[in-house]
Amino acid sequence: MKKLMGTGLALAMMLGVSTSAAAQESSYTPGGYSDVSAIDVLDGQMDSYMDYLAGSWKRQQEWAKSKGYITGYSVLMNAYPRGSEPDLFLVVNYAKVYTPAEEIQQQKEFEAFMKADSRQLGAQYADRGKMRKSMGVQLLREIKLK
Repeated sequence: MKKLMGTGLALAMMLGVSTSAAAQESSYTPGGYSDVSAIDVLDGQMDSYMDYLAGSWKRQQEWAKSKGYITGYSVLMNAYPRGSEPDLFLVVNYAKVYTPAEEIQQQKEFEAFMKADSRQLGAQYADRGKMRKSMGVQLLREIKLK
């Protein structure tokens, strides 16, 4: 009988702990996503690269925003870059991660908007190598604190 009561007490304690843990709400909710590209601008090319960003890149981002594919974008400058750190961060915000089918449809629409196919767009990307070096891209997810 004592063994049964001890088992019952242990079970009640476990249920009480799991019930209160399950009822506890999280202190955050998941938010949207951001692609953050790290850019090293080559010596003497800052004005030329900024011209590109203020022109073609901004036009592309505004198009994507008007289609609802992105929620926003920004350019952040590293005010005090050290050694091998990037000069700029290009940030593009998304509400969600798209499926492969959605990405293919967006790519087709983008190519039509740019009046260029993927090979031509790739060549344009490579041509910007005269002004900058891409140091990588990170996909970050916002965490909204409650």
